[in-house]
Amino acid sequence: MTRPFSRRALMTAAAALALPGGAAAQAWPNKPVRLVVPFSAGAGISDILARLIGQHLSTALGQQMVIDNRPGAGGNLGADIVAKAAPDGYTVLLGSSFLAVNAYLYAQTPFDALADFAPVSSVAINPLLLVVHPSVPARSVAELVALAKAKPGQLNYGSGGIGSTPFLATEQFKARAGIDITHVPYKGGAPALADLAAGQLSMMIENMPGTMPFVRSGRMRALAITSRQRSSLEPELPTMIEAGVPDYEMIGWNGFFFPKGTPAEIVTRLQAALVGVLAKPEVKEQLVAIGAEGVGDSPQSFAAFFKNETTRWGRLIKDLGIKPE
Repeated sequence: MTRPFSRRALMTAAAALALPGGAAAQAWPNKPVRLVVPFSAGAGISDILARLIGQHLSTALGQQMVIDNRPGAGGNLGADIVAKAAPDGYTVLLGSSFLAVNAYLYAQTPFDALADFAPVSSVAINPLLLVVHPSVPARSVAELVALAKAKPGQLNYGSGGIGSTPFLATEQFKARAGIDITHVPYKGGAPALADLAAGQLSMMIENMPGTMPFVRSGRMRALAITSRQRSSLEPELPTMIEAGVPDYEMIGWNGFFFPKGTPAEIVTRLQAALVGVLAKPEVKEQLVAIGAEGVGDSPQSFAAFFKNETTRWGRLIKDLGIKPE
């Protein structure tokens, strides 16, 4: 005969399953995890990182990371899906700077970025490149600035839309250099880059993975990199500061967020798995190849970074005079 469960044992088991820190959290993940990318497939660094890191995390966690591209509203659509998802560890957001800036660029957002998410860890940081179409008679940043000053409003640039990192990077460049270049918004960085390669645009500041294939094929000319240090991937390129733009720095970043209320045990397990993945030599090489650098920090450190980013971007957007839509 089997011995019947005691009333206390049954109550303990039920409590373990019901409580966020119980057996349900300890068993995570026992099914595929959805990784929401709030931008189009192939549109830029976020999608590239999601697929690269997601593949390795699937192996580390023993469950598939399913990439779910949900573009729209400058990233707000995908972020809102995660903010309103069940906090059970099976919906993750690959966030970026849009989370820190959209509160200042939209009259209303469907979520509170600081209150509605549980930061897990930074994933990677990456500089951007200033590139021009070969028909533009500028072979340095100084020559581009001189050309723009000689032809105010006649040069143009594309971006994935107001609020995107490339948009803010270019607006900051315009402000620091004192030039007027017309913005042409697109639904993603990829179509903007295609138009720049076709000669429909004058210039862009975009991520390295998107721009370098065009640069290497001769369809774009790279003038500078936006980080404070030169890139080991393209060490001959000067930084914007070296090129004469004072105090200029723009670094893109990506990080993982769960919905608020996700059990701490699950947050910790994903963070640990991510740090392990980012420490692998082959992952480091893959990131360097796309111009990115893996980070991997604690949830507390990432939360502090995100709060600082939100404050910094709010100040910059105000200084640039960009008004909410």
